[in-house]
Amino acid sequence: MPLSSLLYMKPSRWGVHAARYLRSWWNMLHLGAVALVMALSPSTWNRANRLATSRHIHASTWQVLPWFTLLTALVSLVIIRIVLVTAQSYGLSRFALEMVVRVLVLELIPLSAALFAALRSGMAFDAAALGLARSGVPVDAAAGEALLRLRRDLVPQVLANAFSVLSLAMASSVVVLVLAYLNVYGLSPWGIGDYTRTVGRVFDPTVTVGFVCKTVLFGLAVAVIPSAAILDTLRHGWRQRSNVQPGALRLLFVLLLIEASSLALKYV
Repeated sequence: MPLSSLLYMKPSRWGVHAARYLRSWWNMLHLGAVALVMALSPSTWNRANRLATSRHIHASTWQVLPWFTLLTALVSLVIIRIVLVTAQSYGLSRFALEMVVRVLVLELIPLSAALFAALRSGMAFDAAALGLARSGVPVDAAAGEALLRLRRDLVPQVLANAFSVLSLAMASSVVVLVLAYLNVYGLSPWGIGDYTRTVGRVFDPTVTVGFVCKTVLFGLAVAVIPSAAILDTLRHGWRQRSNVQPGALRLLFVLLLIEASSLALKYV
């Protein structure tokens, strides 16, 4: 039940629904913890789970990696040229490369990878689980089948989405770093020393650890939040009032919260 729905209810029911809303957040955290524990348990990794994980990774990463990398490279190329031209017009060319690395590689690319993974695979349970009820299957049978699919695919889905966000972000970051060098220094090898010093100054140990942790948190959020929202919907028998995927707004909120926290820790 969305928190905004409290505005349209009797005040006597506000406490009940607010408690249910907070409980849904706790269920989301609990589901993420359970998924991580199951992923680290050797007994989880039987042949069926390994095959399911490989299928999820292939669908969420390998099938979209070339297209996402190409699209990111084209958009990043435009942004790099804008930043370089603007910096040159103000006489700040020596800061242009560092600005490109900080804005594109550290901030925009991981967030874009998380949003892309969420749209591509993190919300795939809508068609597979909730869509059963819309296809004429009885409600009880649809709920049971959805829960079965969710339990069966939970750990593979978590790992595949976390791996997808990491892979898309890392591959695109490497491509953008190469494009940044070519735009600043061209094909000359004499800029490698200055380039590596600039990139190394940006990626100090603290920033590097923060970058990896933020990307991992993005992946976990993309994998866990839609699944937890669907479980809540099935558990309480809530009806869908729109075609919006359950947990979509919560996922967007969590991604922006992680990004804002990362910016605050680095620059405030």
